[in-house]
Amino acid sequence: MGKDVIIALDFPSANEVYAFLDRFGGESRKPFVKIGMELFYAAGAEVVREVKRRGHKVFLDLKLHDIPNTVKRSMSVLSGLDADMCNLHAGGGSAMMKAALKGLTRADGSRPLLIAVTQLTSTSEEVMHNELWIDRPLDETVMHYASLAADAGLDGVVCSPLEAGKVHERCGKKFLTVTPGIRFDDASKGDQVRVTTPAKARELGSDYIVVGRPVTAAEDPVAAYRRCVAEFCGE
Repeated sequence: MGKDVIIALDFPSANEVYAFLDRFGGESRKPFVKIGMELFYAAGAEVVREVKRRGHKVFLDLKLHDIPNTVKRSMSVLSGLDADMCNLHAGGGSAMMKAALKGLTRADGSRPLLIAVTQLTSTSEEVMHNELWIDRPLDETVMHYASLAADAGLDGVVCSPLEAGKVHERCGKKFLTVTPGIRFDDASKGDQVRVTTPAKARELGSDYIVVGRPVTAAEDPVAAYRRCVAEFCGE
């Protein structure tokens, strides 16, 4: 599976999303996009259907975390939206992840990719220790969560680019690493702690990078997207 850039559609309304995507009408490559909680809660399932109708792959980033049966039933509903990738929190445990896979799998055996969030890129080791009361080192915790996800049959994890290589060493080259926290050299980190550039993410072994404000807030989003693709995919 080749590397790809995923644009985070962090907009508050469907109309803003469609106006943004219209700017990519002349591109031969339809960008892979991420629909997160803000947009999904504002616009509902129809925004996923419409973005799919426009020819984009969709990462539905809702980070489910609940008891196994609730997650299973919720994933069954989300599977009907024809997203290409869904996710949940690995912190929900193995039983929840296995239940999610069952719910996501359609009658014909097909399903979206399912990946797990290890630790959010806004989480520092200090916060993890002092607020979450997780005493293990951050990288050790991420590797443990990744192993749980792999053992549960998931396709990969969301992790920092700085952790991608170690995840592959622990879980195998085919186990996907989807990495947010991407910034250009000349950009602010914003509210994320563990960040790096598209080129460095490629070097570190990321399979997908998720890029938000460096593209969506750019003066020329198409040019910024092309820059990401060139740096990360080598195209």
